[in-house]
Amino acid sequence: MEDAIDKRALYTLSYGLYIVCSKKGDKFNGQVANAVMQVTSDPVVLAACLHKENLTTECIRDSGVFSVSVLGEDTPMTFIGNFGFKCGRDFNKFEKCSFETGKTGAPLVLEHSLAVMEARVVKEVDIFTHVLFFGEVLFSRRLGEGRPLTYAHYREIKKGRSPRNAPTFILNEMP
Repeated sequence: MEDAIDKRALYTLSYGLYIVCSKKGDKFNGQVANAVMQVTSDPVVLAACLHKENLTTECIRDSGVFSVSVLGEDTPMTFIGNFGFKCGRDFNKFEKCSFETGKTGAPLVLEHSLAVMEARVVKEVDIFTHVLFFGEVLFSRRLGEGRPLTYAHYREIKKGRSPRNAPTFILNEMP
């Protein structure tokens, strides 16, 4: 058996594409994330994995809350690019985006979203370059019907790529 890691095997794992948001003081930030999942159902707990250097990570650590917006398959690449390839330190990602402030104070991205959820951080795990935030869901709402955007659809149909700080980033990604 070969000991090498065949990185093509990683493309068989299933992911969705989400906007994870939080706040620091009166400033909002959000980013595209594909490593989000439900961990338990009673209480409802989500896990979101973000790069340590991202502004959203800083905001979550400061406020102790985060939101997740589930993107639909019809989400345009320009919208994904706004939250996925631009830095919130230099650019207001919410300037031209439909959102509302949630019960926790975190922004909920409504545009192109099938559902929104808000969570309070109950545990944080440091994992090399990333942080895994576990959050108890305090509020959720279904916004509409449609198919959730998967990472496979994003890569294969939309021809999208992972930014360098994404958990799924692979240098010289396969087409």
